[in-house]
Amino acid sequence: MIKVRDLTKVYVVKEKKGFLKKSKKHLAAVDKLSFNIKKGEITGLLGINGAGKTTTVKMLSTLLEPTEGDISYDGKYLKKNEKLIKRKVNMIAGGERMIYWRLTAKENLRYFGSMYGLHGKELQERMEYLLELVGLQDKADIPVEKFSKGMKQRLQIARGLINDPDYIFLDEPTLGLDVQIAKEMREFFVRLVKEDNKGILLTTHYMKEVEELCRYIYILNEGKLLREGTVKDITKLSTAKDSKLENVLLKMAQDVNKQRDVI
Repeated sequence: MIKVRDLTKVYVVKEKKGFLKKSKKHLAAVDKLSFNIKKGEITGLLGINGAGKTTTVKMLSTLLEPTEGDISYDGKYLKKNEKLIKRKVNMIAGGERMIYWRLTAKENLRYFGSMYGLHGKELQERMEYLLELVGLQDKADIPVEKFSKGMKQRLQIARGLINDPDYIFLDEPTLGLDVQIAKEMREFFVRLVKEDNKGILLTTHYMKEVEELCRYIYILNEGKLLREGTVKDITKLSTAKDSKLENVLLKMAQDVNKQRDVI
């Protein structure tokens, strides 16, 4: 299990004050956030744009250093075990990021595998396994720039699994995909948790995905945890007229902003 406790990320922003003077403003993108990610489950991390989701995922992925707070992965703390933890986690982003278009599928996997210390026969076997797993074994030597969106996303998944991570962070994983391919991606993620006992954290704006995939969700607003629970519990407690999760999410954010304006 990943345990996140009082996770905080503060950015120092310089602002002009007068003609020559500049002042520093401290902006908390994530503010004392605590939650858990269990193996064998898909956990949702939701919120409107600017809520702090991407910053949180970057800290979990070891791509960004927290200002304060602790993250432990199966009992091992990030601060003391960063190199070990980097081998246990990976990230799969939507769109067409995080892969090199001019390289072939095989060259991409070889490059990213070497970054995790995989070499020789071990890397070759892992590459062959993943290319077959995502259905790209016949496209292994074709430059990625010639791939369709669906093929690129399949390669993204293979890249995200190259180090056989225990925990996978999905950031808008079906962004821009057609309905059929998006469905195939969701089914694949379900197999990862059920058959391989992976722990997955999902951030997405597609609430139907959340309702279909997530057992438990955490809702952020302006970097803080606004609410947590099952989809059913959260929609049941909402004051929104429409109980769809998307409308519930917007209503929660609006209510918080109204309270802040009154104060």
